[in-house]
Amino acid sequence: MPTKSSATERSLVRRYAQLYPHELALFVETLAPDDARDVIAVLSAHDAAPVFRRLGADAATAVLDRMDDRAAGRLLSELDPPLAAAIIARLDPDRRESRLASLEQSERTEITALMTYAPDTAGGMMDARVTTFRPDSTVREVTKRIRSFRTRRISDVFVVDDDGMLIGAVALQDLVQAQPSDTLDGLVRRRGVSVRSTASREEVLEVLNLSKATSLPVTDFEGRVIGVIRHDALIAAAQEEATADVQTMVGASKDERALSKVSFAVRRRLPWLQVNLGTAFLAAAVVGLFEGTIARFTALAVLLPVVAGQSGNTGSQALAVTMRGLALREIRGRHWLRVSIKEVAAGAINGIAVSLVTAIAVYIWSGSMGLTGVIAIAMVVSMAIAGLAGASIPMILVRLGQDPAQASSIILTTVTDVVGFLSFLGLATLAAGLL
Repeated sequence: MPTKSSATERSLVRRYAQLYPHELALFVETLAPDDARDVIAVLSAHDAAPVFRRLGADAATAVLDRMDDRAAGRLLSELDPPLAAAIIARLDPDRRESRLASLEQSERTEITALMTYAPDTAGGMMDARVTTFRPDSTVREVTKRIRSFRTRRISDVFVVDDDGMLIGAVALQDLVQAQPSDTLDGLVRRRGVSVRSTASREEVLEVLNLSKATSLPVTDFEGRVIGVIRHDALIAAAQEEATADVQTMVGASKDERALSKVSFAVRRRLPWLQVNLGTAFLAAAVVGLFEGTIARFTALAVLLPVVAGQSGNTGSQALAVTMRGLALREIRGRHWLRVSIKEVAAGAINGIAVSLVTAIAVYIWSGSMGLTGVIAIAMVVSMAIAGLAGASIPMILVRLGQDPAQASSIILTTVTDVVGFLSFLGLATLAAGLL
């Protein structure tokens, strides 16, 4: 539409926008960005907003980028804040700042808050430069637009309705194999796979695991597509989550890096080391309960680390498997009984096998059948309970609403030490006459 238009033409455009905003939006999308801006400029902010809401993300961004600050400010004030934030986020940094400066302080604060996402949320991981298409778009039209995105790595084409709500996605492979005249409506296979902008990294990975998607659209609370988490970001998130769990299992912070400052490492690690010290005293107190027995039979002190070490390793194996199941969303709290029975059975069977070897070694060393029987039974009992503890600790933390990876190994070490010492020394005290 020419920049200089008659009063009659401008009046007709305004009336058409009031009656048929959707049709005008479709027409605007076919125009060059400057011509599209001129059409929107004819309208008042109140009349332009319904048209603007129906524009595709690329067209809306291009028009807003070319408007003067005052007109852009008036238009943005008429839009819903989440939509305004999504469009502004796609602009270059300098243009983004000028558009925000054109708003009232309260509007600017609200939109800025909507644009600011924590790094470990879907909004923080997404690329706001997402291109969406309508169901009636042809393959020819879509591929033509995709060719113009030289700096974007696109694996899926997202299809939205007239209100920008996500309908589904079409894989790029399906797109190139289709006929040029085919429409996207007949190619959509994966429907409704998306994440909210406020979803945590764990939730993003859960959706990824269930859907096997190569990219995930990000939506606002109303279901409008505002960004996309591309494949490389999904892989990075999975790696970050895996390494973070390894660190938190031993009491280190998720935020700590290999080259972090010493002061930061000390501040994050020391509290858990103090907790570990307290639990170590608890294990020592258990040993102290049997001081008299150990004084009478010094061989018990030599064999204590054997029992504790085996139960500790068994618990760590159960903990690692359970943590992986929770991280991949293979199990939930309701699976506690099944997982526990499995780990107790595995611990007991492994305990029997290990105790046979241990019994032979202890008998050859000590020549005492009583001591051999005590350590064999203690080994089976402690390893079975260690398996139960390794499965239960992270699932209990989940039930309590806590991070299951946070210092799980510290708690597990305490449990396995206490159980190992108690079972071995307790049995030895009961069977003192046979030692």
